[in-house]
This record gives sequence, C-alpha cells and structure tokens, in this order.
Amino acid sequence: MIGRVIDTIGALWVLLTLGVVSKFRFNGDYWQWRTHTALHAKGAPEGRLARAHLAMEYARWAWRMRRLR
Repeated sequence: MIGRVIDTIGALWVLLTLGVVSKFRFNGDYWQWRTHTALHAKGAPEGRLARAHLAMEYARWAWRMRRLR
C-alpha cells in the first residue's frame, strides 16, 4: 500500500519533470511523438480519463526504473 503511494508521488514528479524540461509545450515535438506512439497505439484506450490513466502508469514505470525497483 505505502509503496503504491510512493510510486504515485514519484510518478507525479516524473510528469512534472517532463513538463518542466519541455517548458509545458504540450504541442511540442516530444509530446506529439509520445501521444502518437503511446496513447494512439493500436488497442490503446479511448477518452481523456483513460489516456490520463495510461500516462500515470507510464510515469509510475519510469519512476520505478529510476529507482531500479
């Protein structure tokens, strides 16, 4: 339980870091690439909430990879 909370906080940190690095230009090259490769892949969920969930799962994964867990 506490591990999931820490992973969620870390995931938010990863998303914030990505936002700062890209200067929050969500229409920039990185975000367009990320949207087309991850969020519009075949079988990817439709809808804003489903995409937000997918983005959080990616950020949790990135956080765990940084911590080697």
